[in-house]
Amino acid sequence: MGSVKDYFSSLGHGISSLVKGMQVTGKEFITPKITERYPENRDTHHYPERFRACLELIYDAEGNHKCIACGTCERNCPNGTIQVITKMVDTWDGKKKKKLDRYVYDLGSCTFCQLCATTCPTNALTFSNNFEQAVFTRSKLVKQLNYLPEKPEPEPTEEEKAKILAEREAKIAAAKAAAAAKAAAAAKAAAEKPAGESTTENK
Repeated sequence: MGSVKDYFSSLGHGISSLVKGMQVTGKEFITPKITERYPENRDTHHYPERFRACLELIYDAEGNHKCIACGTCERNCPNGTIQVITKMVDTWDGKKKKKLDRYVYDLGSCTFCQLCATTCPTNALTFSNNFEQAVFTRSKLVKQLNYLPEKPEPEPTEEEKAKILAEREAKIAAAKAAAAAKAAAAAKAAAEKPAGESTTENK
């Protein structure tokens, strides 16, 4: 007798669940439909400003970016999406300087957390809201963000060179003078120290 009661009880629950589900389906039949006319409305389609689609380097009107190849974005990326490849260039005064060679970004593994753009010390990165990034192979999702040719290191004018060299020589002279003064003070202190003075006490 109990099994018959359980059967009809479960049957009632099943019918109740079916009715609830049909109510949801019935509401969809009378809900007004909204159709996105994509891609016909591509030019007039509104993209949310906060939508993150693809990482980009910010270029100015003259084709320059602010990336200094410090690697902060690469270190902060949680899953290795970014690879900053650097190179060393010679400056006009014979020194070496690190510069960006290739900025490689894998869109296929990006989590769009925006840690790279948030922690960039020069604000060189941003996320575009262009969602049209579909491709047929994963290899095409790997992008080089510095797509414009890198400009050579700007060389200062003769006046700027003279000023930089003068400041450098002044710093070197000041450092030498400070070291000489420190050595003279130490020698004077040693000369004024009594001959019989001992730094330790015998107990």
